[in-house]
Amino acid sequence: MADPNLKVPENVPGKWYVDENCIACDSCISIAPDHFQMNEDSTHAFVHKQPQTPEEEQACEDAKASCPSESIGNDGE
Repeated sequence: MADPNLKVPENVPGKWYVDENCIACDSCISIAPDHFQMNEDSTHAFVHKQPQTPEEEQACEDAKASCPSESIGNDGE
């Protein structure tokens, strides 16, 4: 489970975030590229756009479910 106290600094403000336990596997970016990006040195992903629609919210949920390190969090859950 993602830790809101360990959010990476690149996350944009909002309820979705990636924490410091990210292993840079690229899964979230493959599933929801409109919302997740890799940082400059490719050590972790981050949320670069918060979802706005139910479809975008579902894409982020799918990315969260696929995360092997459980590094994607949602402050709404």
